[in-house]
Amino acid sequence: MAAITPRGKAGEVNFGATFELIDYLSAARVGGIALFTAWGEYPALAADDRSRLTYLAVKRSRVSVLAGVGSATLDVSLALARDARDAGVAALLAPPPLGALHNQRYDQEDIREYYLQFAAQLGGGVPLLLSGEMARETALALLDTGSFAGIETAGPLDSWRGRTVLAGDDGLFVWARSAGLGVVSAAACAAPELAMALDRAIAAGDAERVGRLEAMWQELTGWMARFPQPAGVKTAVSVRGVKTGPLPAPLAPQKQASLIQFREWFAGWLPGTRKLTAHG
Repeated sequence: MAAITPRGKAGEVNFGATFELIDYLSAARVGGIALFTAWGEYPALAADDRSRLTYLAVKRSRVSVLAGVGSATLDVSLALARDARDAGVAALLAPPPLGALHNQRYDQEDIREYYLQFAAQLGGGVPLLLSGEMARETALALLDTGSFAGIETAGPLDSWRGRTVLAGDDGLFVWARSAGLGVVSAAACAAPELAMALDRAIAAGDAERVGRLEAMWQELTGWMARFPQPAGVKTAVSVRGVKTGPLPAPLAPQKQASLIQFREWFAGWLPGTRKLTAHG
């Protein structure tokens, strides 16, 4: 489950609200909580705050915690990775450096070298997963080194059979779980009870229930796809009573109006979802 990072008015990490979020996700018995993915606004957060929150989240959570360690530089990402490893996270999610994500003339060879040095300097001690966008050939070459435990990707999943894969696209939730793959889901942060009910129905082979729950899932993710990350999920989580803080950037008036409609829709949709998912 890809968690948002609640923030204060000045953009700082809101630790108290994050603990509330961890508590309700743990109560829903999600398979794990992934901090500082793209949905967690990690580029906006200070490295020291990220390390502190990772340490405290591991202590607080009743489920496994994964930590994203992306940043603009290798040194900062390594420092985050070492702190997270020492805190006891279950795994690290390592995206390419921010410049590579923003098309600043990083070739695939550069990305490959970045990861090779990252793994060598980290020195093991915790599963390290590739994360984010890169060429499939680059990812396969890195996985073949044995230094990486798997990959989290939003791309097509059928070409990764035989590898440890976490699906990063909520639209692939049912396909991925039916295939025995993990999922890093932002929608599960908004509606963990629905995600877990759907997961149980898939495991039980209850096709009729899977169909009903998947229709609700697609309705939720369809709404969330209308907005930039992490606007939709932050809005949904705020409806649940968790202080999420400001959006990372203002939205145009038309999209802001749509976000208000989503808030109203989610507030009306949630009670029925809770009732349905409470029965298995």
